[in-house]
This record gives sequence, structure tokens and C-alpha cells, in this order.
Amino acid sequence: MNLHSIWAIYRFEMARALRTLWQSLVTPVLTTSLYFIVFGGAIGSRMSSVDGIGYGSFIVPGLVMLSLLTQSISNASIGIYFPKFTGTIFEILSAPVSAFELVIGYVGAAATKSVVLGLIILATAACFVPLPVAHPVVAILFLLLTSLAFSLFGFIIGVWAKGFEQLNFVPALLITPLTFLGGAFYSITMLPQPWRTVSLFNPVVYLVSGFRWSFFGRGDVPIVFSLAATAAFLLLCLAVIAWVFKTGWRLKN
Repeated sequence: MNLHSIWAIYRFEMARALRTLWQSLVTPVLTTSLYFIVFGGAIGSRMSSVDGIGYGSFIVPGLVMLSLLTQSISNASIGIYFPKFTGTIFEILSAPVSAFELVIGYVGAAATKSVVLGLIILATAACFVPLPVAHPVVAILFLLLTSLAFSLFGFIIGVWAKGFEQLNFVPALLITPLTFLGGAFYSITMLPQPWRTVSLFNPVVYLVSGFRWSFFGRGDVPIVFSLAATAAFLLLCLAVIAWVFKTGWRLKN
């Protein structure tokens, strides 16, 4: 394995994040804080608790997941799209760097930025509401798995996109609505049938529920299902990326 090449790509992507620190870190934290203030203040004043959990604390895992999903996709998609946009992707593909090493560099940097952002949001939320972590190992595992899975998904979007509009299409019109409808700000047990059953087909429900379980020991779906759904999505993204590099789809043509 060419560790020097991986480190070069990783370091370049991390340096780009530092150059755009306001966009990469400050803006998501401020946006999440506004969500927390508006939802926690407006709704929390009328709904004191959900399943015995204070509403302000209840929405924290959902807010973290909302930022984690969008930022993972954004960081990874932009990282691979810019070489395509500038034409330097051909130099990267002709370099002595395997597809596996290339993905580790880009996806690893995107996942690192997302995990750091998630931890900062958690630290910020802990200043406002009680935030016990019942299962810290599971919480870290979910942060890592989710960041990796959606960074891989963002990598696929970056390869697929033909313009900046398409880069924002999936996060804006798919991921954000699914997160809002995935129990980020409420428990799906509060929904009447058949909407409760319909919600189970939303993959984000399993992410939010699993992450919330790691904090409070309870979720909308069993933790095993949440972990299985996250791992399955990660493996699916890996399979798609393997096919992309095997065929050269939208990379070599």
C-alpha cells in the first residue's frame, strides 16, 4: 500500500478544509445551533419530554445526524468533483495510486472532518442541555460508520455530478427531507398508522434511532437493525465505487 500517496491526498483535503474553515466548520455549527434554539425553544416549551427524555436533549442526536449526513456528502463529493472539473483527475488516475488508496485518501479526509464536526456539535449541545452517553462505544461506532458510509456516498455523487447544481441536488432534495422525516425532531411512535409503518422504510430512521439509543438507551427501532442498516449501506457504497473504478464511469470519459 502506497501510504505516501494516501497521506498526500488526505493532507491536501484537510488543508482545503482549513482554508475554508468558515464554510467547513463554523457555518454548520451555527446552523445546528439555530435549529437547536428554534426547535428546542419553540417546541420544547410545549412538549417537555419524549419517552421520558427532555425534548432539548432528545433532538441532539437528530441534529448531529443531520449535520453529519449533509457534511459527509458535501465534503466527499466536492473533494473528487474538483479534480474532474479542473481536469487533474487524469493525472491522479495515471499516477501510481490504486483506486483503493485514492478512496481512502478522499473518503478518509471527508469522514474525519465530519466526525470532528459531530463532536463539536455534541460539545456545544452539552453546554445547553444534559447529555448523558449511556453507550459511548456505540456512539463512537455510529459516528464513524455514518461518516464513512455517507462520505462514500458523497464520493459517488461527486463522480456522478456533471455540474455544481447536481452536487447540491441529492443533499438538498433527498437527504435533508429524509432526515426531517426520519425522527430527528420526534419519535416515530408518535405517528399514527400507517405513517409509522411507512417511516420504517426511511433509512435515516435507523441512523437517528441507533445514535439516539447510544445516548439514552432507547430508540424507535432495535439497535441491531440500526447497525445492520448502516453497515449494509456502507457495503453497497463500496460495491458501487468498485464498479465505478472498474468501468471508469464518468472518470475516464
